[in-house]
Amino acid sequence: MVIALDALTVAIQPGITGLVGANGAGKSTLVKILLGLVDPTSGTATVFGHDVVRHRDAIRALVGYMPEHDCLPPDMSATEFVSWLARCSGLPAAASRERAAEVLRHVGLFEERYRPMGGYSTGMAQRVKLAQALVHDPRLLILDEPTNGLDPAGRDEMLALIQRTGHDFGISVLVSSHLLGELERICDGFVLIENGRLLRAEGLGALTEATGTLVVEVDGDAAAFTVHLVRMGVRAQQDRERVLVSLPDTADEQALRLVYDIIRDAAVTDNVGVLRLERRRGHLEDLFL
Repeated sequence: MVIALDALTVAIQPGITGLVGANGAGKSTLVKILLGLVDPTSGTATVFGHDVVRHRDAIRALVGYMPEHDCLPPDMSATEFVSWLARCSGLPAAASRERAAEVLRHVGLFEERYRPMGGYSTGMAQRVKLAQALVHDPRLLILDEPTNGLDPAGRDEMLALIQRTGHDFGISVLVSSHLLGELERICDGFVLIENGRLLRAEGLGALTEATGTLVVEVDGDAAAFTVHLVRMGVRAQQDRERVLVSLPDTADEQALRLVYDIIRDAAVTDNVGVLRLERRRGHLEDLFL
């Protein structure tokens, strides 16, 4: 027996949240449970207060899902497909057509909406999948690898669409992806899972706040400069043309000033130019690794 999720307890806040984990970490299982496609063997899960087992219909009325896999009928046009899914959500025929036109305009496919989707590029297909997830005006969007297969320009456009959807329209978004740098650009918070267990669940600021490492980019002999700092009692190591300095407890202002004074004096003594001096900030990829 494989345990996909093990004692995972997390509350996902409003905004754009990144769901992060390696392959097999349990991301897909969590998404399927939230959508009511898989029943948890133990424990409970709720979406907007609705139990995922007992209130599936209520949840599906509130949630839009953009799958990773290809799911578009090639012989249908985008407007036919999105309108049909709007009908499946309970909208009348006229309202479905109107709503389909609105969301296809939102994703940038208004002029292409009558073309058969079999002739669409990967980027256009991804936009249709986003449109169908939005057509019934959900309160939550669950997006599974939304930039999969896109070139850099297409990824930028998709990320901008997700950000605008989440921030301008007030729809909460859960984005499952392994592209950590992209998620940092658009997400307000992250849920990191590993081997089915919760690793961290925090806002972006807490995960990427300033660290205790000072980055000193120099113009000169970085190796000799590093040796000089170490002789003066500073914990430092060379990183190409930079020197990474470990700072003392930030609450000790006097100790911090002493380190900065040592860096200044050593730079003058060694005739080294200091090009950049700043605290290193954390990155999601560093934490995940």
